[in-house]
Amino acid sequence: MIKIAIDAMGGDFGAKPIIEGTLKALEHQSFQAILIGDKAQIHSQIPLHFKHRERIEIIHCNDFIKMDETAANAIRRKESSIFIATDLVKENRADALVSAGHSGATMSLATLKIGRIDGVSRPAIGAILPRTDGKELLLLDAGANVDCSPEHLYAFGVMGYEYVQNVFRRKKPSIGLLSIGEEECKGNEVSKEAYALLQNHHGFVGNIEGDNLFDGHIDVVVCDGFVGNVVLKTSEGIAEAIVKLLKTYIAESVTSKMGALLMRKSFKKLKKNLDYAEYGGAPLLGINGNVIIGHGKSNPKAIQNAIKQAISSCEHHVNIKIAEAFKKGVH
Repeated sequence: MIKIAIDAMGGDFGAKPIIEGTLKALEHQSFQAILIGDKAQIHSQIPLHFKHRERIEIIHCNDFIKMDETAANAIRRKESSIFIATDLVKENRADALVSAGHSGATMSLATLKIGRIDGVSRPAIGAILPRTDGKELLLLDAGANVDCSPEHLYAFGVMGYEYVQNVFRRKKPSIGLLSIGEEECKGNEVSKEAYALLQNHHGFVGNIEGDNLFDGHIDVVVCDGFVGNVVLKTSEGIAEAIVKLLKTYIAESVTSKMGALLMRKSFKKLKKNLDYAEYGGAPLLGINGNVIIGHGKSNPKAIQNAIKQAISSCEHHVNIKIAEAFKKGVH
């Protein structure tokens, strides 16, 4: 049975939503949950007669990395929840790690302790975003690497392709390089050199602009972590703004309210597609292990889906596929 190490302490709202999400996941998925954190807090959140209690292991610790601390602190804090969780994956006592805690600490510890896949010099965070056709796209890097070389961007394309092909189950994913124009000559020197490297990959379709991100024809979007994080946060902000504007316009008249009632199912679908919790978390690709980084504000649904994502990564052997792609060379 797949074992998932879960940092129960690192999220913005403490252990409660993380434990609730884990319990929901246990009701729908077959896996062993290893919860790392304050034992008393964890026990208090688990109902006495929870039917899947035998699939829960608790590892006690008092320490955790707070969001306002630097990632460097995590290396020295051997009794922290994320340090212990990372150790479990390193020692093969867990198959995957899920954390909604300090993303920098998670990434740093995973890179240093679990190690990188051969051929990968920079792990990347892959953000899952909705498309207009109802499917998802994978954007990477979403914040792990602010400054990138052309070789890093090429590696992001390779890793994203393997993830989408195996986890999203798409036969021939398309890779697009985010730039300021579709033409090969557009962009800065790094993106132009990355374009030349990515041309060697059969999934590469060329440059894409920001207005093509969500239109449904790109599966993997490649960019550096600075641009990727701006895109991610801007997308989240726009989604929230759209929902607020709709509520404001609907409340302006009785006619609007009646129309909203008729379109209730459509609004419900829109809200679901824009909800980050539906996508769980962001896979940290390039690590020699399965790591899912959740949003700090993750609710129980987000944690449940992050665990589901971690299980899927294990079942489809994503890291093995990425390693094989770099080993044989990609054309």
